Amino acid sequence: LGKCLLSPIVLAAYAYNRSLSELGPGGRSEDEPGVLCQLFAFLMAFFGLAPTLLLLAMALECWLSLGHPYFYRRHLTRRLGVTLGPAAAGLCALFCALPLLGFGVPMQYCPGTWCFIRMAGGGPRELGFPVLYASLMGLLVLAIGACNVSSMRHLYGMARRQPRRGTPAAAAPRMEELDHLVLLGLMTVLFTVCSLPLIIRAYMGAFAADFNENADLSALRFLSVNSIVDPWVFIIFRTSVFRTFVRRVCRRLN
Repeated sequence: LGKCLLSPIVLAAYAYNRSLSELGPGGRSEDEPGVLCQLFAFLMAFFGLAPTLLLLAMALECWLSLGHPYFYRRHLTRRLGVTLGPAAAGLCALFCALPLLGFGVPMQYCPGTWCFIRMAGGGPRELGFPVLYASLMGLLVLAIGACNVSSMRHLYGMARRQPRRGTPAAAAPRMEELDHLVLLGLMTVLFTVCSLPLIIRAYMGAFAADFNENADLSALRFLSVNSIVDPWVFIIFRTSVFRTFVRRVCRRLN
């Protein structure tokens, strides 16, 4: 949804060879970016935070189902799962709308085809939101990493309890758990690597006064790469050829 909403705006800017502030209606003052740029900044912040919150919900669900199955069976219902998505999206929308209300400043970045929250320069009103945003992202990354590491530990323990030798049917559960273990590890590393640059840039801009638009653009690109690559990692890893390759590598290592 984020790609479908944001990509046409960028393509229109390139097609007309104009910046986002020039494409949309102007702001309330000369220094304020246009309405389209403000909307773009809101969507960028929202679609950076909302999927992370949903990933945390998925990581918690995986951790509870593996480590606390009785609690999971008793308290996690289908109704809770249905309401969790809209609730997370609503909270993220309210939080990311704060710059539109004056807490934080949307800013057009070079070359004028994307906007985000100003991450360097200005006073507490301008830099308070990016620091809060980065802190929230950092807490979510830590929580997701902790849940996934705990889930991987449970999967590894389950795999070790399975019989190592015997019929192929007896070894199948162990290999399936190893498949999930490796997949979870890959996605955890990928998510962490893609999320950290934005968090680092926000803190550097606020506390070290490091205004570098190219570095900010690279951080946002890293954050976008996660949502693009993650599904492909999942799709490719679930193919039988790749799973057979991983199983052979695990046997060699053993």
